[in-house]
Amino acid sequence: MAKGVNKVLLLGNVGKDPEIRATAGGMTIASFTLATADRAKDAQGNWADKTEWHNLVCFQRTAEVVRDYVKKGTQLFIEGKIQTRSWDDKESGQKKYRTEILVNELTLLGSKQGGESSGGGYSKSSSTSYNQSAPVSAPDYGDTGITDDDIPF
Repeated sequence: MAKGVNKVLLLGNVGKDPEIRATAGGMTIASFTLATADRAKDAQGNWADKTEWHNLVCFQRTAEVVRDYVKKGTQLFIEGKIQTRSWDDKESGQKKYRTEILVNELTLLGSKQGGESSGGGYSKSSSTSYNQSAPVSAPDYGDTGITDDDIPF
């Protein structure tokens, strides 16, 4: 039987400040919602936005980055996988379900206060090596007059 693919890519804005908790073993967990928007024409031909909400969960170092840098309104690019959990409700006895995105990689986007562009981000690769670079202001070369002679290939 062939192996399946479970990969999610999301670009959106955080809906509310993340909830941070720790397990008894000391693992940090961050939970928050991310809103993505799609635009389509309605029956009258007017453009209408449709917002989809996603439940995200981060663990360990990624959760610590979320705790330190992510708040309501932060724009993020997320790579992860989708998972649905189920449990029995204690009050009603009914089976409950929750679909979540387990975050593998997180990139902080948007701009800092003052309008500077944030060129850095946080990314956790699957090899469990962590790379957190400080946001760096990239120089703007738009008006320097680069010619074909400046291109090295």
